[in-house]
Amino acid sequence: MQVAVELPEDIADILKAAWRDLPRGVLEAVAVEGYRGGALSRDEVGRLLGLSFWDAEAFLKKRQAYLEYDNEDFERDRRSLDGIPPP
Repeated sequence: MQVAVELPEDIADILKAAWRDLPRGVLEAVAVEGYRGGALSRDEVGRLLGLSFWDAEAFLKKRQAYLEYDNEDFERDRRSLDGIPPP
């Protein structure tokens, strides 16, 4: 799917100067916000941007887009791990 975005020329000029590659910058912004909002997984971000697993991790870390992980998530994971017998 292709999406067209209309920007005021002065804003487009500012973004071109900051990002150099405006279409890629817009795509990356969509990926980051999609991840932060929970609409996209890390794997989907990587696929969208053509990045490997570790490159997607580095991309999201650089942009401070961290997985939301609260105490409830931790406790659920801890309970799951408690059920695994030791080696």
